Amino acid sequence: MLRLPNDGAATGTPLDEYLRARGGAAAIVAALAHALPPLADRLAAGRLHGDPEAIVGTNDSGDKQKALDVAAHDHMLAALAAAGVRKVLSEEAEAVIDLSAEGAFDVAIDPIDGSGSIGIGAPLGMLFSILPAAPEGFLRTGRAIVAAGYASFGHSCDFGFSLGEGVIIATFDRELNGFRIAREGVTLKPETKSIAYNASNERHWPEGLQAWARDLRAGKEGPRGKDFNMRWLAAAVGELHRILLQGGVFLYPADRRKGYENGRLRLVYEAAPIAFLMEQAGGKATDGAVPILDRQPQSLHENTALIFGAAEEVDTIGCYLGAPNPRQG
Repeated sequence: MLRLPNDGAATGTPLDEYLRARGGAAAIVAALAHALPPLADRLAAGRLHGDPEAIVGTNDSGDKQKALDVAAHDHMLAALAAAGVRKVLSEEAEAVIDLSAEGAFDVAIDPIDGSGSIGIGAPLGMLFSILPAAPEGFLRTGRAIVAAGYASFGHSCDFGFSLGEGVIIATFDRELNGFRIAREGVTLKPETKSIAYNASNERHWPEGLQAWARDLRAGKEGPRGKDFNMRWLAAAVGELHRILLQGGVFLYPADRRKGYENGRLRLVYEAAPIAFLMEQAGGKATDGAVPILDRQPQSLHENTALIFGAAEEVDTIGCYLGAPNPRQG
């Protein structure tokens, strides 16, 4: 590794040490962390050993499954089975997967978020939430979540999570061959000037949301009275990681296009883990009207609109959409 003039020994508590001192879902969080480095290494290898972008199937949403999607699913499933998880809901499987009848926890997971960017060096990641085992399975509101997290595969391999005691972000240390905690108590400022959305879809949005975007672009001369910066990484987990570190707001709203009337992201294993982390960091996550964690899923792979990040801007977007200020539950 290249050493910078001011570099010293790696700092930060080893993640395993931190998690060993905690019970409950911490062991499952640790199992997922241990599963990440081999996946990060395969992403880094690109096409050297084969084509990770090869189409091998289609998932429940109709999205084409790439070889890496399916391999990541199988890899994470093996890690969760070894950790004694009861049931798993994955984006890459239509039905719930039964692992251990005696397991105390269920896990909802998106093994590779942003897989459309496999092979081009853009941010990719993984999202998960952990729920206590219950007869309702995954058809519960996000208020049942006891832990959630994500992986971000970029120039570093980062692992953010919460056990319900705030948000922690760890970074993989190759010398340790494990993660070290890099940030604890991650919090978001309530206001922001940084916004992430796909502007090409704006013409399909509800009129209230289009008005919000027009006012935002008008900058300090417009009704908002300030300039904004625009971001779009095309991967929700990449935006999540950036927003936790730097602040901001992300939105992927419902719109008038066929198949997007109820939003496009998945409620149970994408929006809910993000919402859990947002609320733990002092931010908000809504569908434009109500908090994501208050949504009652009607189906396993249900779609939702998603707006998350700095609390004041999330509320502002809700007002433009004609809803009362979204409240924390």
